[in-house]
Amino acid sequence: MAKVTIPFDGKPLRFQVPDANLIEVLSPARSRPLIRLGKEIEKALDNPIGQKPLQDWVRPTDRVILISDDNTRLTPADRIIPPMLDRLNAAGVADEKISCIMALGTHRYMCREELIAKVGPGVLERIRVFNHEWRDPAALVDLGVSRHGTPLLINRAVVEADVVIGLGAIVPHHIPGFSGSSKIIQPGVSGAGTTAQTHILSCESGGDSFLGIHDNPVRSDMDDIADRVGMSTIFNVVLDSDGRVCGLFFGEMRASYRQGIELARRIYGVPYCETPDIVLANSHPCNLDFWQSHKSLYPAQRMIKKGGSIICCTPAPEGVSPVHTELLSFTSWSSAKIKEAYHAGELKNGVACALAI
Repeated sequence: MAKVTIPFDGKPLRFQVPDANLIEVLSPARSRPLIRLGKEIEKALDNPIGQKPLQDWVRPTDRVILISDDNTRLTPADRIIPPMLDRLNAAGVADEKISCIMALGTHRYMCREELIAKVGPGVLERIRVFNHEWRDPAALVDLGVSRHGTPLLINRAVVEADVVIGLGAIVPHHIPGFSGSSKIIQPGVSGAGTTAQTHILSCESGGDSFLGIHDNPVRSDMDDIADRVGMSTIFNVVLDSDGRVCGLFFGEMRASYRQGIELARRIYGVPYCETPDIVLANSHPCNLDFWQSHKSLYPAQRMIKKGGSIICCTPAPEGVSPVHTELLSFTSWSSAKIKEAYHAGELKNGVACALAI
């Protein structure tokens, strides 16, 4: 019997598989993490990709908003934000003119303890940190439609800011090809209708998913939306499978993202030797709920034989989804039926529809 160990809910999960049945165990490639993270962050801020350092172009009168991913991601915002605030202060921007919004997309709101864990207690003492109120129409501004026809409902605080900086992590993702960059705007700080349209677009553009495909209609739409909002600067990280930072990419949105996805490809673009009948897909570290852990299904779908079985191994302590509770019932429908009902207006939660498809 072959012994297999996978990460599960903060501890190893061990099991055995008959030798004749185990083809291989696939894991992200080993990569060297940055040892002196604080100094590397300072270095990245001093040497941005494709633009000048913050203190050379931000004005003292600017209203600055930092957009951070939420507690479903491992981006070390608590390490990135303090030195960024110091540089903004050096440019004459007072802490009172800086804020940080949690890019929830359509995730549940974060509590105060989770905000502290994400950005650190010192940041909460210096600047306003708050959730993206995607459920509140008054918190959203209608910017018309994108070039792809997506209705644009964007968080008011982001639209009204003079300087918008996105923080996040780059990893292969089934909807826009890779996470990071403009994804912090859409779905990060967009309304549910905007997010639904983009998610549905990913289901209707052909193929199984855009996982690991950089050039695709969804990414193009997200970039256009970010341009409309005025986000030209990002600070993105690439993490290994243990959540350690292996690369920092700060600067102009598209140039920084292009460099980041190359490292993400080297770590997560793992080759496989043959198509198996059964794939055990481990969700680590996307474990909070099935809304997150279902991401493990897409690479499994790429490699499995037609008619094979995928087993999603996840703790999912918050269940299927604390927000999109309709998801489970939608999955009993065919993809064609879901699409037809959504476009006919019979199903309102387009985000859940897209995931079920």
